[in-house]
Amino acid sequence: GAALDWPEGSSESLSSGGSDSDESVYKVLLLGAPGVGKSALARIFGGVEDGPEAEAAGHTYDRSIMVDGEEASLIVYDIWEQDSSRWLPGHCMAMGDAYVIVYSVTDKGSFEKASELRVQLRRARQMDDVPIILVGNKSDLVRSREVSVDEGRACAVVFDCKFIETSAALHHNVQALFEGVVRQIRLRRDSKEANARRQAGTRRRESLGKKAKRFLGRIVARNSRKMAFRAKSKSCHDLSVL
Repeated sequence: GAALDWPEGSSESLSSGGSDSDESVYKVLLLGAPGVGKSALARIFGGVEDGPEAEAAGHTYDRSIMVDGEEASLIVYDIWEQDSSRWLPGHCMAMGDAYVIVYSVTDKGSFEKASELRVQLRRARQMDDVPIILVGNKSDLVRSREVSVDEGRACAVVFDCKFIETSAALHHNVQALFEGVVRQIRLRRDSKEANARRQAGTRRRESLGKKAKRFLGRIVARNSRKMAFRAKSKSCHDLSVL
């Protein structure tokens, strides 16, 4: 597929990015049933899709990306299925700063597994406000789709997650996913001022046309009761707000 246009200057180091006490290194864990595309998403993020580099990376991908004008270091762990021992799932559930729960839109069973994982995660991290993003991967496989966009979105609303569909095969929305992860962590961790400053910068870059469309969209939504649920479930689609 086409290369993902991460900003130039993203660090390609695959070493661990500093100590645990380093607030600016975010640990992101990929969870999900086998075969849903977790490794494909992780490798695209790491910039090592195939060949010896992918093998050398193991199952941990370390990279700095620019999000809203500020650098963020992410370590993405694709270790959910690497070890059959008992301790690993508990360890995974405890160590993430954010969780990406992946299912395949072509596999209803993997969608159900994603809900199950969300329940386990909530039990494991009851006191923590960790961001969780539900990802419907393989959105390019239109003919074999078993889970609709609306089902995915409704599930995210019920389980209080964010939601995005991706296609690792086409590199679609992979960058948006990981940038969204960074935004979700920052919204919870950083001061209101810091987040407002970032959003102001982003807003300035938004074209007037988009603003006009949004304004019209709001008026239309206000006039239609049916839109109320749609509007609520839409917020789970926006990875730049809480």
